Order: sequence, then C-alpha cells, then structure tokens
Amino acid sequence: MSALIFQLTGNPILVGAVTAILRFGWLFPQLFVGFLAQRSGASMRYYFIGAFGRAGWMAALAAVLFFGAGLQTHLLAVLVMLIWTAYAFTSGIVAVPYTDIVARSVPSELRSRLLATRFFGGGLLALAVVAIADHVVGTLAFPLSYAAIITVAAALMFLSSVVFSAMGEPQAASDKASRSTFFQYLRDGVTVFRTDLNFRKFVYAQWCGGAVLMAMPFYVVQADSVGVSLENVALLLGAQTAGSLGSNVIWGWWGDRLGKVSLLRVVSIGRILPPAAILILAPAQFFGPDQMLFLFVGTFFVLGALANGLTIAVIGFLMEISPDDRRPAYTGYFNAITAPSFLLPLLAGIIISMFGLSIIFMISLVAAILQLFFLFRIETREAR
Repeated sequence: MSALIFQLTGNPILVGAVTAILRFGWLFPQLFVGFLAQRSGASMRYYFIGAFGRAGWMAALAAVLFFGAGLQTHLLAVLVMLIWTAYAFTSGIVAVPYTDIVARSVPSELRSRLLATRFFGGGLLALAVVAIADHVVGTLAFPLSYAAIITVAAALMFLSSVVFSAMGEPQAASDKASRSTFFQYLRDGVTVFRTDLNFRKFVYAQWCGGAVLMAMPFYVVQADSVGVSLENVALLLGAQTAGSLGSNVIWGWWGDRLGKVSLLRVVSIGRILPPAAILILAPAQFFGPDQMLFLFVGTFFVLGALANGLTIAVIGFLMEISPDDRRPAYTGYFNAITAPSFLLPLLAGIIISMFGLSIIFMISLVAAILQLFFLFRIETREAR
C-alpha cells in the first residue's frame, strides 16, 4: 500500500498516513468491541462481522483500482484512501474476539507455537502471492497490477474468515458476561492502568513501538531515493515474507519455552537494527543501485522476521497478563490506550517533508531503544 500511494501521489504525508490509518483503525475500535464482547460473553459474532467486512473492503479496493484506471490520479488516490480507512477500522473489530477465542481454546504453553504455525502457513501463501505480484507488476500497467494483487488478498481473506468462523468458540463460563455500563467499563480500564504495573509498563513499551513504526512505510521510499527501482517492490515484499516465514520456528519455540517477556525483549533488540542500517548504509556514496538493492532485500528480510516475532510476542503476553474472565476488556483497554501512538507515521510524513528522510530513521532508532528499556523493567513470573 505504501508503494501504491507513493506511485499515485508521491506525497510523503499520505505515504505515512497509510500505516497510521491501518494501525489506528486496527486498535481504536477494540475499546468498544472489548466492552460488547465482555458484556455478551460471546466473541465469534464480532469476529464474523470484522473478518468478512474487511475482506469486502479489500475486494472493493481491487474493484476501484481496476475500474478506476482511467480516472484522474488525485481522484483515484482519494477513493483508495477512503476505502483503506474503512478497511482499517473494520479490521479492528477482529482482534478482540480472535484473542479471546484463541486464549480460551489453547493452553499458554502452546500459544506461541500456534501463532507461529499460523504465520508460517500464511507465509507460504504469501510467497505464492509474491510470485504473482512479481509477474503482474512486470506485465500489467499501473494500477491494474495492484488491482490484481489486491484481488488475491481479498480472496484469501474470505477463505480465512470462512475457516475460522466454522470452528466456533468454546463455551464461555456462566459468569463471563458482564452487566456493567460502558462508563463503568471505562472507569475499570483506568483502574487497571493505575494498579497493574506490568500492564502499564507494557503500554509504555507499545507507545514506543508506535514510534518505531514511524519509519516503516518509508523504507520503500528510501529505497527509491537511492536508486532502487519501485519495479523491485515485489522482490522487497518477497524478502519481507521470507523473513517472516523463516523466523516462525524460532519465535514459536522461544515464546513457549523461554517466555513471552523474553520474546518481547529479543525482538525489541532486533528492532534497533533496521533503522541503524539505513542511517549507516543509505548515505554511503560508494554503493551503486545493484548493491543497494541487495542491502534493502536484507533489510526487508529482517523487518519481516521482526514483525512476526513482535506480533506473536505482543498477542502472547497480552493473553498472559489478562485475567481469564476479563480478557476481552483487557484487550480493548490495551489496544485503545496504545492506538494514538500508531498515528505517528502520519506525523512522520510531515517531518520528512520538512527535514528529509534521515530524521525519521533516527527517531525510529531512539524509540526502539526506549521500548527495550521499558520491556526490561517488566517483572516476569513466567516459569517456563
């Protein structure tokens, strides 16, 4: 999506908005879904709404790119951003029910490996999509090439929604449903933040993680600025997918055997590397475009591995610290409180337009170090 918006507009603010909208849209609705799921004591209905809804928006985006190829570029960009926003906020409905259902279905000592297996299977499918993407980007005109890629993504989302929904959810405990009002639910969230020290430190770390992501949509822009053609976007996507795929065995084993906090820490150490590499290598004038392509392929490989590890770690640790009878509420609190930090990539676009690309990677590096600081202050009681 970053490459699509960059090719449509060339505007760094809108490129930053892509990630900001996705992350904020994913997190903010969870405050309300957490309340509804906690109150009803059932989660699958909300998963159904979010999962099939986001697949529908992705299909709509593909249709707009296909049938709107003849539109003026700025009009097409507006339509793409509007649908992307709807997709992001609809996607956010999924997270609370998914976390609740998986936590009730799978023992703690198996959750990291379950998530790793899930991402491994998804990674295999993604490699197939990379092959398709590489072919269509080279043979179809822009934006029809992106329409074809997004069509495949929409089809896979529909398939995923059908499979997960068909499994159903475990029977909830009879006292799981809550009759509290929404305002009481919010007051309880404030109490959790004040009294649960690990929860609060985890929130601080996640705020820093949002700042790390300021740089994420701009790696492809940085690649373009040093002579790596955007026709290689499929290769970069493939490297990111390969990193994600190849790391799953490590992350799954680490989280279940050495603990979720340990996994959070080691991934956070790794998150220091990509922005540091860009700051060191990108300004070097003795690297040609071909050498820079290899460097960016390696960087995207690491980004893919770290993204998967972070997702497994965050979901796993959130399940660990959430009481069984209040997990939807805790998930809603955590993701809603941290949601504003993921608007920072939008600010990143403004900063880049004023000061250039390098400052964003510097901010990302500092934020990664701060995130690691907070994670090492979390007290771990994991015995594995």
